[in-house]
Amino acid sequence: MAVLRCGLTGGIGSGKSTVAAALASRGAGSVDADAIAREVLEPGGPAFAPVVAHFGPAVLGPDGRIDRATLAARVFADPVERRVLEALTHPVISRLMVARARCEGAAGREVVVLEVPLLDGGGRDRYGLDVVVVVDAPTEVALARLVTLRGFGEADARARIAAQPSRAERLELADRVVDNSGDRAALEVEIGRTWQWLLGLAARRREDPGGSATGGGVGGPR
Repeated sequence: MAVLRCGLTGGIGSGKSTVAAALASRGAGSVDADAIAREVLEPGGPAFAPVVAHFGPAVLGPDGRIDRATLAARVFADPVERRVLEALTHPVISRLMVARARCEGAAGREVVVLEVPLLDGGGRDRYGLDVVVVVDAPTEVALARLVTLRGFGEADARARIAAQPSRAERLELADRVVDNSGDRAALEVEIGRTWQWLLGLAARRREDPGGSATGGGVGGPR
Protein backbone atom coordinates (compact mmCIF):
# COMPACT_ATOMS: atom_id res chain seq x y z
CA MET A 1 0.00 0.00 0.00
CA ALA A 2 1.24 3.49 -0.84
CA VAL A 3 1.87 5.45 2.37
CA LEU A 4 1.85 9.24 2.69
CA ARG A 5 4.65 10.47 4.96
CA CYS A 6 3.97 13.82 6.59
CA GLY A 7 6.65 15.73 8.44
CA LEU A 8 5.14 17.74 11.30
CA THR A 9 7.23 20.52 12.79
CA GLY A 10 6.87 23.68 14.83
CA GLY A 11 8.84 25.73 17.28
CA ILE A 12 8.88 25.14 21.01
CA GLY A 13 5.58 26.39 22.43
CA SER A 14 3.79 26.09 19.09
CA GLY A 15 1.56 23.19 20.19
CA LYS A 16 3.09 20.73 17.72
CA SER A 17 2.69 17.75 20.04
CA THR A 18 -0.99 18.54 20.57
CA VAL A 19 -1.51 18.48 16.81
CA ALA A 20 0.47 15.25 16.46
CA ALA A 21 -1.65 13.55 19.13
CA ALA A 22 -4.87 14.74 17.48
CA LEU A 23 -3.82 13.39 14.10
CA ALA A 24 -2.86 10.07 15.69
CA SER A 25 -6.31 9.89 17.32
CA ARG A 26 -7.82 10.22 13.85
CA GLY A 27 -5.84 7.26 12.56
CA ALA A 28 -2.44 8.54 11.51
CA GLY A 29 0.67 6.52 12.27
CA SER A 30 2.95 8.40 14.62
CA VAL A 31 6.73 8.63 14.95
CA ASP A 32 8.01 11.11 17.55
CA ALA A 33 11.59 12.37 17.29
CA ASP A 34 11.58 13.59 20.91
CA ALA A 35 10.56 10.17 22.22
CA ILE A 36 13.29 8.51 20.17
CA ALA A 37 15.81 11.11 21.34
CA ARG A 38 15.04 10.13 24.94
CA GLU A 39 15.31 6.45 24.05
CA VAL A 40 18.74 6.68 22.42
CA LEU A 41 20.13 8.44 25.51
CA GLU A 42 19.01 5.71 27.91
CA PRO A 43 21.79 3.47 29.33
CA GLY A 44 22.63 0.95 26.63
CA GLY A 45 21.09 3.17 23.95
CA PRO A 46 23.19 3.90 20.87
CA ALA A 47 23.98 7.50 21.87
CA PHE A 48 24.47 7.01 25.62
CA ALA A 49 28.16 6.06 25.67
CA PRO A 50 29.28 8.65 23.06
CA VAL A 51 27.44 11.45 24.87
CA VAL A 52 28.85 10.52 28.28
CA ALA A 53 32.33 10.15 26.79
CA HIS A 54 32.21 13.69 25.43
CA PHE A 55 30.30 15.55 28.16
CA GLY A 56 31.63 13.59 31.11
CA PRO A 57 30.03 12.04 34.22
CA ALA A 58 28.73 15.44 35.33
CA VAL A 59 25.72 14.93 33.04
CA LEU A 60 24.73 11.71 34.84
CA GLY A 61 22.15 11.65 37.60
CA PRO A 62 22.32 9.52 40.74
CA ASP A 63 20.52 6.69 38.92
CA GLY A 64 23.24 6.48 36.25
CA ARG A 65 21.01 7.91 33.55
CA ILE A 66 21.76 11.08 31.64
CA ASP A 67 20.17 14.02 33.42
CA ARG A 68 18.45 15.70 30.48
CA ALA A 69 17.99 19.01 32.29
CA THR A 70 21.71 19.22 33.08
CA LEU A 71 22.65 18.29 29.53
CA ALA A 72 20.16 20.77 28.07
CA ALA A 73 21.44 23.62 30.24
CA ARG A 74 24.98 22.92 29.08
CA VAL A 75 24.26 22.78 25.36
CA PHE A 76 21.85 25.72 25.29
CA ALA A 77 24.58 27.83 26.88
CA ASP A 78 27.19 26.80 24.29
CA PRO A 79 26.40 26.57 20.55
CA VAL A 80 29.55 24.52 19.91
CA GLU A 81 28.52 21.91 22.46
CA ARG A 82 25.00 21.90 21.04
CA ARG A 83 26.38 21.05 17.62
CA VAL A 84 28.46 18.25 19.14
CA LEU A 85 25.36 16.80 20.81
CA GLU A 86 23.44 17.00 17.54
CA ALA A 87 26.26 15.24 15.68
CA LEU A 88 26.23 12.43 18.26
CA THR A 89 22.46 11.95 18.34
CA HIS A 90 20.77 13.14 15.16
CA PRO A 91 22.05 10.44 12.75
CA VAL A 92 20.86 7.57 14.94
CA ILE A 93 17.55 9.32 15.64
CA SER A 94 17.01 9.78 11.91
CA ARG A 95 17.71 6.13 11.17
CA LEU A 96 15.27 4.96 13.82
CA MET A 97 12.59 7.36 12.63
CA VAL A 98 12.79 6.09 9.07
CA ALA A 99 12.67 2.48 10.25
CA ARG A 100 9.64 3.11 12.45
CA ALA A 101 7.84 5.04 9.73
CA ARG A 102 8.23 1.95 7.54
CA CYS A 103 6.77 -0.19 10.33
CA GLU A 104 3.77 2.13 10.68
CA GLY A 105 3.16 1.89 6.95
CA ALA A 106 3.51 -1.88 7.01
CA ALA A 107 0.89 -1.95 9.78
CA GLY A 108 -1.65 -0.47 7.37
CA ARG A 109 -1.45 3.25 8.09
CA GLU A 110 -2.22 5.35 5.02
CA VAL A 111 -0.79 8.49 6.63
CA VAL A 112 2.29 8.43 8.85
CA VAL A 113 3.18 11.59 10.76
CA LEU A 114 6.82 12.11 11.69
CA GLU A 115 6.99 14.70 14.45
CA VAL A 116 10.32 16.51 14.07
CA PRO A 117 10.93 19.66 16.15
CA LEU A 118 14.07 20.75 14.29
CA LEU A 119 13.14 19.87 10.72
CA ASP A 120 15.42 21.54 8.20
CA GLY A 121 15.55 21.80 4.42
CA GLY A 122 17.24 18.41 4.11
CA GLY A 123 14.54 16.68 6.12
CA ARG A 124 12.38 15.80 3.13
CA ASP A 125 15.05 13.56 1.69
CA ARG A 126 16.39 12.34 5.04
CA TYR A 127 12.99 11.10 6.21
CA GLY A 128 11.44 10.42 2.80
CA LEU A 129 8.69 13.00 3.40
CA ASP A 130 5.92 13.67 0.93
CA VAL A 131 4.63 16.83 2.63
CA VAL A 132 5.56 19.12 5.50
CA VAL A 133 3.01 20.60 7.91
CA VAL A 134 4.16 23.45 10.13
CA VAL A 135 2.32 24.26 13.37
CA ASP A 136 2.69 28.00 13.71
CA ALA A 137 2.24 30.46 16.54
CA PRO A 138 3.65 33.97 16.89
CA THR A 139 6.83 34.09 18.94
CA GLU A 140 5.24 36.04 21.79
CA VAL A 141 2.36 33.57 21.98
CA ALA A 142 4.81 30.65 22.13
CA LEU A 143 6.82 32.49 24.80
CA ALA A 144 3.73 33.08 26.95
CA ARG A 145 2.81 29.39 26.73
CA LEU A 146 6.26 28.29 27.81
CA VAL A 147 6.19 30.63 30.81
CA THR A 148 2.58 30.19 31.96
CA LEU A 149 1.85 26.58 30.97
CA ARG A 150 5.22 24.88 31.20
CA GLY A 151 6.92 26.82 33.97
CA PHE A 152 9.94 28.13 32.07
CA GLY A 153 11.64 31.31 33.20
CA GLU A 154 11.30 34.01 30.57
CA ALA A 155 15.05 34.22 29.86
CA ASP A 156 15.29 30.43 29.49
CA ALA A 157 12.24 30.35 27.22
CA ARG A 158 13.64 33.08 24.99
CA ALA A 159 17.01 31.30 24.79
CA ARG A 160 15.34 28.05 23.73
CA ILE A 161 13.26 29.80 21.08
CA ALA A 162 16.37 31.56 19.78
CA ALA A 163 18.28 28.27 19.58
CA GLN A 164 15.76 26.81 17.12
CA PRO A 165 15.20 27.63 13.45
CA SER A 166 13.36 30.91 13.06
CA ARG A 167 9.65 31.13 12.45
CA ALA A 168 10.32 32.34 8.89
CA GLU A 169 12.65 29.40 8.23
CA ARG A 170 10.02 26.92 9.39
CA LEU A 171 7.27 28.51 7.32
CA GLU A 172 9.47 28.34 4.23
CA LEU A 173 9.39 24.53 4.51
CA ALA A 174 5.60 24.30 4.74
CA ASP A 175 3.22 22.65 2.31
CA ARG A 176 0.51 23.48 4.82
CA VAL A 177 0.41 25.68 7.92
CA VAL A 178 -1.66 24.92 11.01
CA ASP A 179 -2.43 28.23 12.71
CA ASN A 180 -2.23 27.79 16.48
CA SER A 181 -2.37 31.42 17.48
CA GLY A 182 -5.86 31.08 18.98
CA ASP A 183 -7.72 28.87 21.42
CA ARG A 184 -8.18 25.09 21.44
CA ALA A 185 -11.50 25.25 19.57
CA ALA A 186 -9.88 27.14 16.71
CA LEU A 187 -7.01 24.65 16.69
CA GLU A 188 -9.43 21.71 16.45
CA VAL A 189 -10.92 23.24 13.31
CA GLU A 190 -7.43 23.61 11.83
CA ILE A 191 -6.56 20.01 12.72
CA GLY A 192 -9.75 18.66 11.15
CA ARG A 193 -9.10 20.50 7.91
CA THR A 194 -5.50 19.33 7.86
CA TRP A 195 -6.54 15.71 8.42
CA GLN A 196 -8.98 15.87 5.51
CA TRP A 197 -6.23 17.38 3.38
CA LEU A 198 -3.85 14.55 4.28
CA LEU A 199 -6.51 11.93 3.53
CA GLY A 200 -7.05 13.53 0.14
CA LEU A 201 -3.34 13.37 -0.62
CA ALA A 202 -3.23 9.75 0.54
CA ALA A 203 -6.10 8.93 -1.83
CA ARG A 204 -4.22 10.54 -4.68
CA ARG A 205 -1.16 8.50 -3.72
CA ARG A 206 -3.23 5.29 -3.89
CA GLU A 207 -4.44 6.19 -7.38
CA ASP A 208 -1.01 7.24 -8.64
CA PRO A 209 1.76 5.75 -6.42
CA GLY A 210 4.52 7.23 -8.56
CA GLY A 211 3.10 10.75 -8.69
CA SER A 212 3.75 13.79 -6.57
CA ALA A 213 1.60 13.97 -3.47
CA THR A 214 1.13 17.71 -3.81
CA GLY A 215 1.18 18.00 -7.58
CA GLY A 216 -1.62 19.65 -9.51
CA GLY A 217 -2.37 22.37 -7.00
CA VAL A 218 -3.34 20.17 -4.07
CA GLY A 219 -0.83 21.77 -1.69
CA GLY A 220 -2.45 23.35 1.33
CA PRO A 221 -2.63 26.98 2.39
CA ARG A 222 0.59 28.73 3.24
